[in-house]
Amino acid sequence: MTERGPRSAPFLIALGICAALVFTGLVALGLWQVERRAWKLDLIAKVDQRVHAQPVAAPGPGQWPQVSLAADEYRRVSATGTLLHDRETLVQATTALGGGYWVLTPLQRADGSVVLINRGFVPPERRDRANRGDSAPSGETTITGLLRMTEPGGSFLRHNDPTPNRWYSRDVKAIAAARGLDQVAPFFIDEGAHVDQSAAAPRQQSWPVAGLTVISFPNSHLTYAITWFALALMILAAAWYVARDELRLRRSRMREDARHD
Repeated sequence: MTERGPRSAPFLIALGICAALVFTGLVALGLWQVERRAWKLDLIAKVDQRVHAQPVAAPGPGQWPQVSLAADEYRRVSATGTLLHDRETLVQATTALGGGYWVLTPLQRADGSVVLINRGFVPPERRDRANRGDSAPSGETTITGLLRMTEPGGSFLRHNDPTPNRWYSRDVKAIAAARGLDQVAPFFIDEGAHVDQSAAAPRQQSWPVAGLTVISFPNSHLTYAITWFALALMILAAAWYVARDELRLRRSRMREDARHD
């Protein structure tokens, strides 16, 4: 078979421009993933610091506008007030203990404001308070746990439906409206695990079970960065191969032309 001749200059220029654009895009994606990794590591460090810090007072109404996901999520806080057990809300949940419900109970503070407390998990057979062995305090109590931001709307595939009392996410605003609550904080508190300081034998499990908050931040940015940079190197290798092949073909054509002359 006859070897093909060199490609035309316009074709090579267009090919080079495309290769340069693709290479630049891949490098940009790789650098973006490096930046995302640095941001993620900083976030993980900040959250770890918040989780293990001494609890501070939960923000009051005057501070609510400043509360944000970036600055306050997973901060250890405490709130004092009275639990309104007759207005609790069950939100579907899947935990290390299986499927069931989060028990969200309003805590009314002395200033009249309300904070929803995620008191923990109950399995389906324990959804009724009378069947829990619940030793929840009455009267004024102090709750310590992790500040969590509201989860509006519902889950990925299912939306909250207040009318039949079906809840798939901890949507503070919607729950407050359904329970007739006013002056409700735009966050809720995941109550911490209860630690029994006594030396007595373990008691029978009481419900709900608190302290099941899962803190996990997927961090695959380094893998993504390596992938994008590797693809960029492949583009460079392909460009080098094409350039070398074109140079060989042009030298071959020049020798052939010289023989004919």
